[in-house]
Amino acid sequence: MKKVGVFVCHCGTNISQTVHCEKLAEAAKTLPGVAFSTEYKYMCSDPGQTMIKEAIAEHGLDRVVVAACSPRMHETTFRKCIDSGGLNPYMLEIANIREQCSWVHSDKDKATAKAGDLVNMAVAKVLKNEQLPSSFIPVHKRALVIGGGIAGIQAALDIADTGYHVDLVEREPSIGGKMAQIDKTFPTMDCSACILTPKMVDASQHPNITIIPYSEVEKVDGYVGNFDVTIRRKASYVDSVKCTGCGLCSEKCPSKKIPSEFECNLGTRPAIYSPFPQAIPNKPVIDRENCRYFKTGKCKICARVCTADAVNFEDQDEMVQIRYGAIVVATGYTLYDHSQYGEYGYGHYKDVISGLEFERLVNASGPTMGKIKRPSDNTEPKNVVFIKCVGSRDKARGHDYCSRACCMYTAKHATMVRDKIKDSQAIIFYMDIRTPGKNYEEFYLRGVEEYGVTYVRGRVSRIYEEGEGENRKLIVQGEDTLLGKQVFVDADMVVLATAMEPQPDAAGFARKIGISYDQNNFFSEAHPKLRPVETLSAGIYLAGACQGPKDIPDTVAQAGAAAAKVVALLSKDEMETEPIVAKVDTDRCSGCGFCIPICPYKAISFTDLTERVHGSVAWGPTGKEVKRQVANVNNGLCQGCGACTVNCRAGALDLLGFTNEQILAEVDSLW
Repeated sequence: MKKVGVFVCHCGTNISQTVHCEKLAEAAKTLPGVAFSTEYKYMCSDPGQTMIKEAIAEHGLDRVVVAACSPRMHETTFRKCIDSGGLNPYMLEIANIREQCSWVHSDKDKATAKAGDLVNMAVAKVLKNEQLPSSFIPVHKRALVIGGGIAGIQAALDIADTGYHVDLVEREPSIGGKMAQIDKTFPTMDCSACILTPKMVDASQHPNITIIPYSEVEKVDGYVGNFDVTIRRKASYVDSVKCTGCGLCSEKCPSKKIPSEFECNLGTRPAIYSPFPQAIPNKPVIDRENCRYFKTGKCKICARVCTADAVNFEDQDEMVQIRYGAIVVATGYTLYDHSQYGEYGYGHYKDVISGLEFERLVNASGPTMGKIKRPSDNTEPKNVVFIKCVGSRDKARGHDYCSRACCMYTAKHATMVRDKIKDSQAIIFYMDIRTPGKNYEEFYLRGVEEYGVTYVRGRVSRIYEEGEGENRKLIVQGEDTLLGKQVFVDADMVVLATAMEPQPDAAGFARKIGISYDQNNFFSEAHPKLRPVETLSAGIYLAGACQGPKDIPDTVAQAGAAAAKVVALLSKDEMETEPIVAKVDTDRCSGCGFCIPICPYKAISFTDLTERVHGSVAWGPTGKEVKRQVANVNNGLCQGCGACTVNCRAGALDLLGFTNEQILAEVDSLW
């Protein structure tokens, strides 16, 4: 005889202020199959869990219902609890009477009645539950980090330091990411390169790290512990093994006026180039689109001057497949296309620039050697206007989220203007000032009090130009909401604090590797509070701004957290898999294949099934063997989402733990 125990949690007052928990526990005793029912203030606490284990032993319970908060919050907690009490962990059901009941209702009697229905449904389902056995899969002890910015570098170093090998894949010729383009970091004003380049060197010299530059991930197959990743090594036309990095080829290249991506097009580079002097690996690549040889069939000067014979114009893209146990995604961010704000004149007026372009102007290794100069005429600007939230917090024109770092890097830029140009004026137009970090508020106040930075609260409506030659000025027209009037500011230069947004191919990349993304195309974490670096695809973790806007300290912290998760996984020889997976009834499967494209985790494929068919005299007494294709579920890849079960026309797919019989039992319990 099945015996169910029902345990109602007050959740402090989260539930009890809206639900009569005592009445709910008493009512549960009358439900079919319930042998024991009680309530407690904090069921997830140690005394609460002890209560459950003691009740299992005392009343001979073989299944448990906990009426508490969301299963996403504490289902794992209670599974471990009943497992230590002697039950299979999947003989548990959670009735969510907090998020689905107490938090959304104010009438206590009606909320209690609804909570009773939820408990009734959970009891009906748990009576149909069966023990689900766990299985184990081997773990390949090698990690992949995708993205070579500060997030990827930090994650790779932390994993490698524990003894596991890491491959660091970067799509650009050098690791370093956006941080390599920055001059100084707030709030300490440390040299960005002084912080980053030692880590880049550490990564290149670490015996457990292999840097794979100028490469992209093309395909990810397999599952947690056993990912088969196809990496495209793009043709660089330079043999990195032979190349000594002397730089002679770049020096002699006749095509020298190509806009430099690293310099935000404010400087130039040759067709055979290394992105910046401190690049790692410091081996050049050939820009095929701008190379004179590839365009005309004539030149090859770089090949003639190369003493190492490293230039190879016959180089081709190469596909390599490597198996990994875990993956860290650290693909970083890009900047909002602020030319969409046509009224700001970006692209039309040379002296309207982005924050990252300003970083290159003030950088000692930048195109102006650290001297702030107007791009239009190379003169020193005296009045510099900064506009915040360009593309952030503006749903109509950009994104409704805050980019988090803009307030601080604009404060940094303004202080740098005042520091480098003593008789200058720095004016910041802002919506709100947000300084959520250690010593951030003090840094902002220092800019105002010590450097004399002026803040104007209000939006800028447009920017236009007046005058000619030396008298040419940008006029910034905006609103001062504190004074309640229009303001017009003469500016020599305008710097736009543009929004951080995902890489342009983020959504496609997420689909490629099998992870989810939000409405803004940032990659989604498994749980915003309890699993902030994990994804819903087991074994794939997130680090840095690919998950959402963040500054350098938060990025490094998240990279370390992702590395810790990877190390915890790789430390196991084998890992237990989740038994709540789809199951195929091969007798009913028609082989239509509709379930295959609907699976977001690529867990379903065709397999051949050999059957012996009887019933025809022509086939003889032994029958005939026939082959047909049926669906097959890879338990390592399946995440139990259930999308395939509702798409199966033949009804051949069922989800263990959420079978059709169990779901119908819940529905029937309400009638």
